[in-house]
Amino acid sequence: MLTITSSAFSPDGPIPRAHTCDGADQSPPLAWTGVPAGVRQLALIVDDPDAPGRTFVHWVLYGVPPTATGLPTGVPQDGTLVKPVTALQGMNDFRRTGWNGPCPPPGPAHRYVFTLYALDAELKLSPGATSAVVGMAMKDHVLEQAQLIGRYGRPRK
Repeated sequence: MLTITSSAFSPDGPIPRAHTCDGADQSPPLAWTGVPAGVRQLALIVDDPDAPGRTFVHWVLYGVPPTATGLPTGVPQDGTLVKPVTALQGMNDFRRTGWNGPCPPPGPAHRYVFTLYALDAELKLSPGATSAVVGMAMKDHVLEQAQLIGRYGRPRK
């Protein structure tokens, strides 16, 4: 069974400030296990379903080889990655490539959903694809998926 974890926060736990707009805004370390047989690529989408108005996308990563077992802290924001893994990064809702962490308005903590997809096909996409484009390309190709939820809130002033 596909699972995704982070050494920076526990499932449904608080995401440390270092991984948010209030800190260094570095992507958190992630690890995964249980990649099923027949997977050609992995993809990762991180979003905030509690954002005002609509789900807000924080990270779009795709083209990850099935042999990868995770990502370290602070993945570069380049559209094309060679290190720490070969992969492509898409456009988030901040209109940037790569990770941009939690930055909710003051109030209750928001949920940040890290969804890892195991795909039976290689996505033929360029760097900078949106989560909607990646979602369409993944349609009918998801063998399995796993989620990790972290929370982050900012106090009312």
